[in-house]
Amino acid sequence: MLRLLALPLVVLAIAPYDSTIRPLPAPLEANLEGRFWRPGCPVPLSQLRLLTVSHWGFDGRVHEGQLVVNRDVAAPLAKVFRRLYALRFPIRHMRLDDMYGPKRARPADGDISGSFHCRQAVPSPCIGGTGSGSWSNHAYGNAVDLNPVENPYVGCGRTRDRAGARYLDRSRLRKGMVTPAVVRAFRSIGWGWGGEWTGRTKDYMHFSTTGH
Repeated sequence: MLRLLALPLVVLAIAPYDSTIRPLPAPLEANLEGRFWRPGCPVPLSQLRLLTVSHWGFDGRVHEGQLVVNRDVAAPLAKVFRRLYALRFPIRHMRLDDMYGPKRARPADGDISGSFHCRQAVPSPCIGGTGSGSWSNHAYGNAVDLNPVENPYVGCGRTRDRAGARYLDRSRLRKGMVTPAVVRAFRSIGWGWGGEWTGRTKDYMHFSTTGH
């Protein structure tokens, strides 16, 4: 008679999602001043918060990511990233040094998910130029850009980033590309997606309170 051996069931524990919200530390404020924030920006530094969240990386591991966002949207965004964590949506680079560190230390691939940056909205490649004359939602801390290489900014079928050119075809979802489930996660807190803009310009990486 054949006996079956009872083998122990091994369950791999997955780290639980974690998030924190706190005022900007003094060193971070000092780092933002001059390059990413200046007097005349639409929000003071005191209005911003450091949001730290768990996220999945392209390496299949759990990482700690950080974003600088408006205090009014920090808690809702923490809920969105909880959903993205449950979806195992991969984010390549989302550390403070990736976004705000010295250029020589930033990831060479440029696939850096962004948040606060006091700057003008970027004009469509259809138009050209470097500024639009109006504040970006990033200048208010009310926008997040996810995996800009896999989710490029596009106008007239073109993108300024060569690395993102192979992701202009949105019919075949690949690793790191924004999915309908990711869009629904942001939509659950009332945010819109740049991939749903009408016309010939799309910003597939971009989510914001106004959708623009």
